[in-house]
Amino acid sequence: MSDERNIALFMDFENIARGIEGGKATRTGEGKLDVQLILDRLLEKGNVVVKKAYCDWTRYKAYKQPLHDAAFELIDIPKKRVNAKNSADIRMVVDIMDLAFTKAHVDTFCLVTGDSDFSPLVSKLRENNRHVIGIGVQATVSAHLADNCDEFIYYENLIKDRDIRRSRGAKAHKLDTQDAAAFGLVGDAIAALQRDGRDLIWASMVKQTIKRKHPQFSETSYDFQTFSELLEEMEKSGLVTLERDKRSGGYLVETV
Repeated sequence: MSDERNIALFMDFENIARGIEGGKATRTGEGKLDVQLILDRLLEKGNVVVKKAYCDWTRYKAYKQPLHDAAFELIDIPKKRVNAKNSADIRMVVDIMDLAFTKAHVDTFCLVTGDSDFSPLVSKLRENNRHVIGIGVQATVSAHLADNCDEFIYYENLIKDRDIRRSRGAKAHKLDTQDAAAFGLVGDAIAALQRDGRDLIWASMVKQTIKRKHPQFSETSYDFQTFSELLEEMEKSGLVTLERDKRSGGYLVETV
């Protein structure tokens, strides 16, 4: 039985963008939000079935196209006499609660914000048996909010993970380019499952994780007849160890 999560992603866009662009996340070496880093991490955890971002979009026009390309619904909160930030927060809370009570299949909510005002919402979601993931910039995140979530991911750590993957890819330069690309996808998926505390990692779990991030993935595109053949080639290269389960015949996978 599948234990994949169905995730609804709600982004308090002004909060996260100000944290990165306002100089408070300069230690990351990034001056602009990379929304794909957030999506990639969530896709390692499950299916992202809702994506919404809230702010006055006249102030963040440069982000509109990348978010459209990532299939976000952009909720525009024009800044007039009322406080647009508060209006965006209220609209986001209303939409989250509406979804929580009308879409039972959505079992996980991701709030991209550091604002402590969302802490009561997090408590209410957890009270209603929803798993809550928070994502924010470390310097601007409320400790109360972070502690109240089931798990909290700092944006800076997403950047570090990306840099580690790039470094690992550079070390694999001696491999055939096609093999290196396939091995990199598998390695990233295994690392994601390990981060989530999986004690046993099955080959099928690895492939599911890859396909959530890359729906077009097929091992045949990399000249492997089966996914098992791809894993076996990685074992020959000393990148993973495989153990055959006697009952199912499938592989258990570990990194070296």
